[in-house]
Amino acid sequence: MPADTFMFDAYGTLFDVHAAVQRAGAPLGPLAEPISQLWRAKQLEYSWITTLMGGFEDFWTLTTRGLDFALARHGVADPSLRQALLAAYETLAAYPDVAPALARLKAAGKTTAIFTNGTQAMVAKAIAAAGIGPLIDAVVTVEPVGAFKPVPAVYAHAQGTLGLGAPGDIVFVSSNRWDVAGAARFGFVPVWVNRTAMPNEYPGADPVATLADLAGLGPAFAL
Repeated sequence: MPADTFMFDAYGTLFDVHAAVQRAGAPLGPLAEPISQLWRAKQLEYSWITTLMGGFEDFWTLTTRGLDFALARHGVADPSLRQALLAAYETLAAYPDVAPALARLKAAGKTTAIFTNGTQAMVAKAIAAAGIGPLIDAVVTVEPVGAFKPVPAVYAHAQGTLGLGAPGDIVFVSSNRWDVAGAARFGFVPVWVNRTAMPNEYPGADPVATLADLAGLGPAFAL
């Protein structure tokens, strides 16, 4: 599968969305895991629902609201802890396979990009914290479109921003199966990084490859 441009989702694919609670959530005790899971679920739910309702609020606002719901749902009222969790989210850890995979792509002469629901400010902080800036050629966010994935218009925006002639010129890599489905429907070459061994879904909008982590990306594309 020859390809010159590899575009990655950010949250859950490059950056561990549960790292914030792992880093700053010790005071939560046994509530840490359920709060982290609910935080992520609500963050995504809010992005889909606001888009379906024809509205738009940036991803940081929705991330904050998701945390507020998760804490309230579990009866946690601690402003200092809330602030610590949000600060930790701004500098999420990258998965250990990220830098080696990006370095391999760059060494092979490939263009690398991030395409994310996140704001430019959010992603810039995460990239800097992970130290992967030299390995990323471009960052594309959904902000100019005013809608979130998996709306087709945002994938078209990403393609146009990268200046490529056809969707099939872009390999799109995501750990989110719904995002892979959106990319597949649009015509990108979709790759699913199934980090948590989830069952497949969205038949008819299938990935060309399913990988356990990004270490498999090079072999899958003969790099």
